[in-house]
Amino acid sequence: MLVSRTFSRSVASRLVLRSYSQLPLRVPITLPSGVTYDQPTGLFINGEFVPSRQHKTFEVLNPSTEQEIAHVYEAREDDVDVAVAAAKAAFENKWGTADPEFRSRCLYKLADLVDKHAEVLAGIESLDNGKSLLCSRGDVDLVAKYLRSCAGWADKIFGRTIDTGSTHFSYTRREPLGVCAQIIPWNFPLLMWSWKLGPALATGNTVVLKPAEATPLSALYACQLVQEAGIPAGVVNILPGFGKLLGDRLCTHKDVKKIAFTGSTATGRHIMRSAANTIKKVTLELGGKSPNIVFGDADLDKAVRTIAFGIFYNSGEVCCAGSRVYVQDTVYEEVLEKFKNYAESLKVGDPFQEGVFQGAQTSQMQIDKILDYVQIGTGEGARVVAGGERLGDKGYFIKPTIFADVTEDMRIVKEEIFGPVVTVSKFSTVDEVIEMANDSEYGLAAGIHTKDINKAMDVSNRVKAGTVWINTYNSFHQSVPFGGFGQSGIGREMGAEALDNYTQVKAVRMAIDPAER
Repeated sequence: MLVSRTFSRSVASRLVLRSYSQLPLRVPITLPSGVTYDQPTGLFINGEFVPSRQHKTFEVLNPSTEQEIAHVYEAREDDVDVAVAAAKAAFENKWGTADPEFRSRCLYKLADLVDKHAEVLAGIESLDNGKSLLCSRGDVDLVAKYLRSCAGWADKIFGRTIDTGSTHFSYTRREPLGVCAQIIPWNFPLLMWSWKLGPALATGNTVVLKPAEATPLSALYACQLVQEAGIPAGVVNILPGFGKLLGDRLCTHKDVKKIAFTGSTATGRHIMRSAANTIKKVTLELGGKSPNIVFGDADLDKAVRTIAFGIFYNSGEVCCAGSRVYVQDTVYEEVLEKFKNYAESLKVGDPFQEGVFQGAQTSQMQIDKILDYVQIGTGEGARVVAGGERLGDKGYFIKPTIFADVTEDMRIVKEEIFGPVVTVSKFSTVDEVIEMANDSEYGLAAGIHTKDINKAMDVSNRVKAGTVWINTYNSFHQSVPFGGFGQSGIGREMGAEALDNYTQVKAVRMAIDPAER
């Protein structure tokens, strides 16, 4: 899902660096709901919140108000070295050799604590990211469910026996990798935290995780829950900071055995190159430009609600967003009109207000990028059916935007915008729409809306996408794997498949001495 948009100080427009001799390691913050909580501001290394070694900090802003929330310490390369050493020691002496049942109990307790702190966690997400509380609550719910799923897998990491005849006994083991570096995006901060930590910890690895510089608060708060769950010191380490400095060091560190990244395709390429010298295992969940197809026989009212959810959910900051809508020509005008009316009915604004569906974009940089694409689209000759404008003069809000009269070679059709902007195209036949849907370097997701089960299965088999939703969209489940084809990534999140990313197979072959039989 999912994007740390660039591997550099890309959000400098909303972050201010300062140097403090002593910034408190916790500061009180009052959420708009009226709840006050203590926000950790330090790096989390070896089970403790600590200042960064250089005592530099950066400012974190509220996208809805453009006001400062807090300062947190900024990690640098020397902090990476300390965190990796702590993770390595924890792997070798505690977690990597622990009984699977112990790992399972810790993860179950962590899931229970997420449930217990759910409203605070959701409030932090909406405060820090700008997403509506509706979205944040859904995120936190899936976090708890996924951690429980991982807890259930912890004692089920099976090898197999292999029949190679009577002269040898042969079997395999699935073993953890060691220290795993994880880099997560700003669009689903806590959810991506769980998608990375869950399978890594369940399989016996330890973690050094870098949250997005724009949204570090929920990952730091959750470290307190890690402590309370009984997960040993050094197993989880969290380093807020900037991608260029921390990412490069993590990718090249000799003691880091795996890189897991969620973000842009361009950054994914950079990570693969950086990790090549030490031959690290790499998994990447990258960008998307996903097609969402409406056939003439679909329930049109339901389809319109679903395609709106597919693009405007989470303020459109979703890597698998259904940003290319294809509507069969027999119902094109009807769907376009219904879609326009529905988009204009969505409530956009303060994420803590009742009934708000779409909150703020996460940063000034992101809303500028989205508005630039609106100008690009109109310049290419596309027609704005709805939205296309910033909402208000305070906070990073934009109206849900629909483009029609597009051609498949337009940049707004080809390039990932990562915001509440969608293009609507017309098609006639199944073969035509499959060709249009597959005309992309990405392959993360796709949607199909039809009452014809045979058509649904045929199209789902022929569309090149890692996830295909039929008569639904953005419908995630902790047991169902998620990941992309093509330049949308390598590896899978969630489901049993995620565990493969964090284990390596050892084959053991033992000779049986015939004299001993």
